[in-house]
Amino acid sequence: MKIALTSENVKLLGRTVLFEDMLLLSLSGSGIEFEYTGKGLTLTFIGGEASEIPNNQGNQARIGIYVNGQLKEDFLLNERKIEKRITAVSGEGTSVIRVIKLSECAMSLVGILPIEITEGEKVNPTPEKKLKIEFIGDSITCGYGVEDPDPLHDFKTGTENVTKSFSYMTAAALDADFQMFSISGYGIISGYTDDISIRHEDQLIPTFYKSMGLSYDKMEGIPETKDIMWDFDRYQPDIVVVNLGTNDDSYCQDDRERQNWFSSEYTKFLKTVREKNSNAVIICVLGVMGDRLFPAVCKAKEDYSVETGDKNIVTLHLPEQDPEVGYGANYHPLESEHRKAADVLVEFIKEKYLN
Repeated sequence: MKIALTSENVKLLGRTVLFEDMLLLSLSGSGIEFEYTGKGLTLTFIGGEASEIPNNQGNQARIGIYVNGQLKEDFLLNERKIEKRITAVSGEGTSVIRVIKLSECAMSLVGILPIEITEGEKVNPTPEKKLKIEFIGDSITCGYGVEDPDPLHDFKTGTENVTKSFSYMTAAALDADFQMFSISGYGIISGYTDDISIRHEDQLIPTFYKSMGLSYDKMEGIPETKDIMWDFDRYQPDIVVVNLGTNDDSYCQDDRERQNWFSSEYTKFLKTVREKNSNAVIICVLGVMGDRLFPAVCKAKEDYSVETGDKNIVTLHLPEQDPEVGYGANYHPLESEHRKAADVLVEFIKEKYLN
């Protein structure tokens, strides 16, 4: 028997869209979670074009499958179709299954086909959490390079793991449902640049925030993710954490005019975030990979509050990664540095909003 991947049967994690019988996952942290009663079940994954490129150097979709909180499968979708047989922990009984897309949208897409079970087995959605959080960010939020302790190595989906990012850690520590909208290298006014004379205006989070994100991967019969609009009514968070500015810093640097422009555009983006998340507390954070633009973030927040009268928004400085600890790929934070940032954010949320 096949079980459709709808909210009636499974909890949908993150931004997901059903196309006929396939559930499309693009963004980091998207997936499904459900209670399963039985001896074992089969999950079938469909890859995009990236899964069929020979010697793709670990840049296919990376998937994690958890049973009762324990990682049971961690694999790259390096074939067009992959089936995984998941056995219940006790042999027969009820287990919680979580399927997570560990890699981000830009380089990899994946679809999940209906769950196959046998007679007498059951699948039910896990209950919703009391707290819901959305994280908006860049490579830091994605967990870029977190599993590669060589700062001279470049990006690979195989060393990217959102579950080891400060965002996922924060949600786990607060026992919250979560949703990620994050793309590596993207910013508010410019994506990352190694030449300050070049602004990457095509790599902006505000451009794609209302969609399923930007992916260079493609799937036959599926529109490009940037053209698939997200229904914000499906997930209304209590808290939105915005971690943007690290990539803009590569373009702004110490140029005061550019910093002011960044601040102005950040204010505009906050209006979009509020429009789509009317009741959420907005927490603007920065600092893990440098804080030069943090004053500009604070200015954006103040300008937004003055202009709109909206006071349900704050800023928070996150601790910068420690060079003595080391770095992940392309000088991104390792898991221990993500943990430090998560600890600060968790304590802040508990003190300010959960007492």
